[in-house]
Amino acid sequence: MGEQAEQLKKRTMRFALDVCKLLKQLPWDEPGPTVKRQLARAATGTAFNYRAACRGRSHDEFTAKIGVVAEEADESQGWLEFIIEAKLIASMEAGRLYQEATELSAIFSASVGTARSKQKNHGNKIPAGNQLPE
Repeated sequence: MGEQAEQLKKRTMRFALDVCKLLKQLPWDEPGPTVKRQLARAATGTAFNYRAACRGRSHDEFTAKIGVVAEEADESQGWLEFIIEAKLIASMEAGRLYQEATELSAIFSASVGTARSKQKNHGNKIPAGNQLPE
């Protein structure tokens, strides 16, 4: 596996762990429980779907999984924005995680575009190679 892919694995895992730590600060009354459940799912989905994408058995499989990763990162960004706008937490950590979700969303959205372009131009002849498309 490429160094860039390994770094992104670590980065997405750190993101998921940091989000889970932040979730402990959310209120017990609504919308706290809903936000906890949805953001936990989206942030951990970012990390674990990226791991699955890296193990894709074909370029088609990689492309599909990296699309899911982009969606989960974007959803994480949305829930973090909601936390900030609703003032559910008085912590600066929510802003830092929002920025990280924004960056991850941009990285994986660009990767989806690259993967789809390669898929369109070359069909399924490109092996997944366990690397993020350039």
